[in-house]
Amino acid sequence: MTAHAARRAQPASPAGSSRSTRAARRSRGGALAASLALLLLLAGCTGAADSASDESGGFVGPDGMPMPAETFQPGVDAPTGESGGDADGGGTGDLVDGSDAGREVITTGSLYVTVAEPLDAAAEAARIVERADGRVDGRNEFAPRQGDRGGAELVLRIPSAQLTEVIDELQQLGESEELSLSASDVTREVRDVEARIGALSSSVERLLALQGSAGDVEELIALETAISDRQAELESLQSQQRALADQVSLSTLRLTLGSEQTAPVDEPDTFLSGLQTGWDALLAFLSGALVVLGVLLPWLLVLGLIVLVALLVLRRARRRHEAERAAAGDAVMPAPSASPQESAAPAAGAPLD
Repeated sequence: MTAHAARRAQPASPAGSSRSTRAARRSRGGALAASLALLLLLAGCTGAADSASDESGGFVGPDGMPMPAETFQPGVDAPTGESGGDADGGGTGDLVDGSDAGREVITTGSLYVTVAEPLDAAAEAARIVERADGRVDGRNEFAPRQGDRGGAELVLRIPSAQLTEVIDELQQLGESEELSLSASDVTREVRDVEARIGALSSSVERLLALQGSAGDVEELIALETAISDRQAELESLQSQQRALADQVSLSTLRLTLGSEQTAPVDEPDTFLSGLQTGWDALLAFLSGALVVLGVLLPWLLVLGLIVLVALLVLRRARRRHEAERAAAGDAVMPAPSASPQESAAPAAGAPLD
């Protein structure tokens, strides 16, 4: 055996052993640091993916609308545009039917009905809506005045599936004067809220799982802050989802009940109807003028008396002033002087010296 081989066969020195121990510790510390960095990187990627999912609203379907992630399952074909109604989302079906083809529609409208007794008709309208599992969100009643029979205004929430039937029953309370309905398709908003709620729920669950394996206090605080923010956003989206569901499931109809005296006037379309409208307008003007005259007459009488008294006082004051002026003029007038003949007469009759 050579000297070089002998030196290699000799046992390691204590200094070499300590260097090996420090190297092993550094390698374990590096592995632990790498594991922690990988964990933080995974959490950051998860948050970024959730944020991207929140911004995009989930997957996008063939018609450009967001779809929740659970819609796409392995081995299942993606839905086509035929199952979502027409491409424009409007369709040609019934306006008040918002449940066909998975569409989410908010329907609102107004109805004016002329009835003989508006207050009694308001109570009957409330019963009609309640029988259809609806409710009355607002009710204003007006007492009879000036010859009419009063009136009522109701805000009705009617199940969308029964809106047509309920409107037919309400129109039978009297004569339908005006009906207006409008529909707003909110399918995109509903699907977007659903997708964002699903993404946020998954994100919160993952953050809660990471919270149990937090390595230090700073990481724990960061996770708790992220969880609190996402839970607040999740509750806000859930509240928005409930509001949309309520508006979609229950249509809003504003019902106005008026008496025959306050019913809208039909526009004339013939000579006779125009003549009748003109005559009615003339009578209404004269009636209004008489009412105004009746209101102003007491005031005119009082004002007339005041003016009459003022004129009498002024006339008396004027006469008194003229009399005083005449008396003052007589007092300052001089006595008439004697004529030359009268002054010479005593001189002629005087005794002569």
